[in-house]
Amino acid sequence: MSPIDLNAPPENHKVSVSVEREETQGERWVRLFKDVVLFLVAIAFVVVVAWLCTATVTSDAATAEEKKWAMSVLSAATGGIIGYLVRK
Repeated sequence: MSPIDLNAPPENHKVSVSVEREETQGERWVRLFKDVVLFLVAIAFVVVVAWLCTATVTSDAATAEEKKWAMSVLSAATGGIIGYLVRK
């Protein structure tokens, strides 16, 4: 095996060096806990908004303008979820 001179790399080659800090078990646990809590809060928020919009659409007391607004929000949420699932 021949040594490689990092000051003069071979033609059509790129040299990169990185120094990365290793994540400890405690840091990993905190990161994963934070991600799970954030995911659950986001899901709860979407469910509450969808429930409020559905209640507005089905309500007899809601005006036509309120129902139109609620349908717009439901359509946007549905489009966002479908776009997330299809990923295009």
